[in-house]
Amino acid sequence: MQEYFLINTIGPALCAKYSASLLNKDSQSIYAVLSARVGSISDNRLGGWYGYRASKAALNMFLKTYSIELGRNNQSAIAVGLHPGTVDTSLSKPFQSRVPKAQLLIPECAAQYILSVLENLKINDSGAIFAWDGTKILP
Repeated sequence: MQEYFLINTIGPALCAKYSASLLNKDSQSIYAVLSARVGSISDNRLGGWYGYRASKAALNMFLKTYSIELGRNNQSAIAVGLHPGTVDTSLSKPFQSRVPKAQLLIPECAAQYILSVLENLKINDSGAIFAWDGTKILP
């Protein structure tokens, strides 16, 4: 569990701390991190993955809080989390048999979807978590 929090929560929080002053104040800038739908407390129907889920839920809370603080100092900055979908990687290998083929994304495709989400963000999206298809994920 400690390793999950170090990677999924503390690492992005430290990156945010040290990069906030680098975000442009004259035009829109975005601080984005990879989150996961499994970090949604209200969308948890399967259970399991305690440490991973908890670390992503903590990341989502951090992003919401960070977006508020960030907005006080930089009204052009957006902080968001991005769920890339189920991507064909070693992380998803144990679960791929339960994922419909059409929903298993190759990494390049997932990256294109994420870029599309980023390109369409508005300032009032700050603090939200978005799925690869642009839909907001409930906390």
